[in-house]
Amino acid sequence: MNFERWNPIYESILGDFGYPRDGDERARDVISEYAEPFDFERLDCAGDAVAVVGAAPSLSAAVDRVADADRVFAASTAADVVRDAGYEVDLLVTDLDKNPETALELTREGVPVAAHAHGDNVPLVREWVPRFEATHMIATTQAEPVDAVYNFGGFTDGDRAAFLADALSAAELRFVGWDFDDPTVDAAKAKKLRWAERLLHYLERRRGERFSVLDGRRDGIDPIPLDRPES
Repeated sequence: MNFERWNPIYESILGDFGYPRDGDERARDVISEYAEPFDFERLDCAGDAVAVVGAAPSLSAAVDRVADADRVFAASTAADVVRDAGYEVDLLVTDLDKNPETALELTREGVPVAAHAHGDNVPLVREWVPRFEATHMIATTQAEPVDAVYNFGGFTDGDRAAFLADALSAAELRFVGWDFDDPTVDAAKAKKLRWAERLLHYLERRRGERFSVLDGRRDGIDPIPLDRPES
């Protein structure tokens, strides 16, 4: 997704949460100090079914479903659950707030990590990102991308993983370990899950695909308009 198309959605998110744009821009500039251009051919998903794995409490019971996917894109601590179950992760998507040690370990093993910088995590970026193997890190932002800092769309770790898979030409997205009504989260996280739901609804309509994770929920989703500029 190009930034011209993403920007109106991003502005809506900023307005809803009261986040300042310049905070995200400062964070982007910090992570850019450590970022290198990434060879996305390594993650070409053309023709592949990608398991987009969320970190809901239900993941442990469902994790074996990743076995049928061609690639596994895991959000945050979902990567730990997947690996503990004996499966490989092809990409970790994280804003570093839960398991930065896993991100560090994966980059040192040569597994790509999409490390996200936003207005609230600059100290984490400065602490952890310089220790990553830069060749295996994809630096991401929700603000306007610059240099080797990318923006594929998405807001939470989970839906950013889905947008990344889409940008990498995934043929099918399969969702494992997702719960938009997770009773264990606080009000702020619940609000973010509402946005994740809206963004996946937007993405499935753009792709002409129906994500099973949204079955039974679509009538209650406030749709994001599709008539955005495209390159």
